[in-house]
Amino acid sequence: MAHYFSWTTFDVTRLLPPEWRDDIKSIAPKAVFDDFPRTVLLSREAADVTHVRRGRVYAEAVQQDLPWLYKLYRTDFLDLARAVHGEDVAAAVDDRYGVVLNVQRGSTMRFECHIDSNPLTGLLFFTDHPAGGGELVVAHDQDAVGVDAVEQNGSVIRPQAGHLIFFDGHRHPHYARVLRPGSDVRVVAVMNFYTEAHPESERPPALNKQIFGRA
Repeated sequence: MAHYFSWTTFDVTRLLPPEWRDDIKSIAPKAVFDDFPRTVLLSREAADVTHVRRGRVYAEAVQQDLPWLYKLYRTDFLDLARAVHGEDVAAAVDDRYGVVLNVQRGSTMRFECHIDSNPLTGLLFFTDHPAGGGELVVAHDQDAVGVDAVEQNGSVIRPQAGHLIFFDGHRHPHYARVLRPGSDVRVVAVMNFYTEAHPESERPPALNKQIFGRA
């Protein structure tokens, strides 16, 4: 079923510390790169896709190495999220998944086609990419399954460093395209926000168990 999709973009460069590019270059190599299995309950990959190769910097490392990002998630970025959605928006209480980094490098990685467990997602792009690689593609059809279906009828959002976007990933399947240049690296901060209608308590325990080994 096709539904209207939109997103809101803010240029937040002025809110970032002067050394933010150096900080991102330092933390990106610390990402855990692996062939991650389909995400329980949330995956919208085609049936024949069992794993997707990608990288992640987990929340603990973000809090330790990028304390300014963690602070912005709970202050200025939260204020922007509320401006977009309403005053009932809240940051995650559980620090394990409030804000993490997704990292892709080379032309063999992409991010899984999936929906989000939270009603409002914030993405802060830390890298720029030319058209034709690394874009976020979001399906208009909420029932879309697989990359081909998302590409067939979806919105394409090109990463721009220093730009923060908010969108509803809870209803719309989405994924990140592979990068074109073999040496390119894509880094984006992923932030979970919740609302009174869809509170953090609705996050599936099975999701936490898959990612962290416990609910």
